[in-house]
Amino acid sequence: MSSQISVVKCDSYKPSLVEVALRRSVDLLGGITSFIKPGSTVLVKPNLLMSTGPENGITTHPEVVRQVIRILKEINCKVIVGDGPSIWGRYIDNVDEVYEVTGIKKLCKDERAELVTFDKRRMRDKYPLTVWLDKCDHLINLPKFKTHELTLITGAIKNLFGLVSGTYKLELHKNNFAPPEFAKTLVDIYQDAKPDLTIIDGVLALEGDGPATSGKARSLGLLLAGSDCVALDTVMAKIMGIKSQEVLTTKEAARRGLGEGRLSEIKIQGEDIDKLKIKSFKLPTTSMSINNLAWPLKNIVKPLIRYYPYCLRVKCTACGHCVKVCPKKCITLESGGIYVDYKQCIACFCCQEACPAAAIGVRKSVLAKLIGL
Repeated sequence: MSSQISVVKCDSYKPSLVEVALRRSVDLLGGITSFIKPGSTVLVKPNLLMSTGPENGITTHPEVVRQVIRILKEINCKVIVGDGPSIWGRYIDNVDEVYEVTGIKKLCKDERAELVTFDKRRMRDKYPLTVWLDKCDHLINLPKFKTHELTLITGAIKNLFGLVSGTYKLELHKNNFAPPEFAKTLVDIYQDAKPDLTIIDGVLALEGDGPATSGKARSLGLLLAGSDCVALDTVMAKIMGIKSQEVLTTKEAARRGLGEGRLSEIKIQGEDIDKLKIKSFKLPTTSMSINNLAWPLKNIVKPLIRYYPYCLRVKCTACGHCVKVCPKKCITLESGGIYVDYKQCIACFCCQEACPAAAIGVRKSVLAKLIGL
């Protein structure tokens, strides 16, 4: 087996349960020193997408972060915690709000870990990533187990998008808005900043129109760990009921030889995922597209099957978050809700990801409706 990961049950975020499960997930892989050098400086990067409580299943739970910090301190590591929330990339005050509401700020104070913002960046191979990567010896990646409207899943590889600082996230969405191109961008970042250890928080997961408020939280009760993000996302997709090759980031990273995308070549320690009997995840609306069509028909209709965001006016609070994050600046705030200029819209669904009120729905093209996708 070329890659090894662990899958461990954890039924709730009760501190004692998380401690046992997280330590077991790492010990099954040889222990923390198999990944992290004692006495080193470690950057811990959770998924802190937006200012919402951990009970919503959108952000990495602070109890998972806490137990990682404690394990690192046992081997005398200096721990730095930070993220670049995709919504508030250019609004530092709002990053502080994200840290506060997600519970990470209090956690870091309690555990005496340094909490930083990704406000400074350095151009690396292709993209400007946070300078904190240069100041740390190791990177630990703590994604959330979620679906994603644009990338199908947001797991080990996708979580690294938060290393991109400031407004450049919007530029990447604008310039690489087609899913295959955006997937290549994400894999570029993974190739440049491969984590030493990744632990996926799947105790409470998110399905449906994730990765934010339009998704639906569901209990899963699992932690996944390993150093190979491709293998982790492959197993994550299997648990969700998705073929790994349908996840474009997994397919691209495996093609480049950056990890193992064949389930048969991944050694899973801990739980036997085939015996867990997990009900398949409800997938994003935009994924219910052409995968099940016959191959010749798929190529013909693909350009005509489109999905667009639209405002659910009964839910809209006119907060303006979607206007701020739109890469194409094609959303305006009007009385009663928002207006989307569909001639300019690239269907990146950043607006849906940013909306705190789950007020952005998905509109299908006429053909998608006619053939029941």
